Amino acid sequence: MTSSFDDRQKAFENKFKHDEELRFKVESRAVRHFGQWVAVKLGKKGPDAEKYADEVLEADFEKGGIHHVLKKVKKDLAAGGVEMTEHHLENEYNVHLAAAKKAIMAA
Repeated sequence: MTSSFDDRQKAFENKFKHDEELRFKVESRAVRHFGQWVAVKLGKKGPDAEKYADEVLEADFEKGGIHHVLKKVKKDLAAGGVEMTEHHLENEYNVHLAAAKKAIMAA
């Protein structure tokens, strides 16, 4: 009886780990692509756009959570003379999140 319970527990733990790894991959991809989108809005191209996308991803890792990312990019956009509401930014992030989910689930 214990072996069956241990097997179910181990399976649950493995599924949880797998789900968390997928969530991390999806969110990281979404944040990076969102950062690239913001970079274009700021007029950045090529290596500068990639560098900015990396900075946005780092902001997500440092503080954690999309709200910190949104705060950073809204501040950067305002400094660059680009007005955008937080609601618009959230919607755009959600577009990138859906695309990242689709891409990773298809892989």
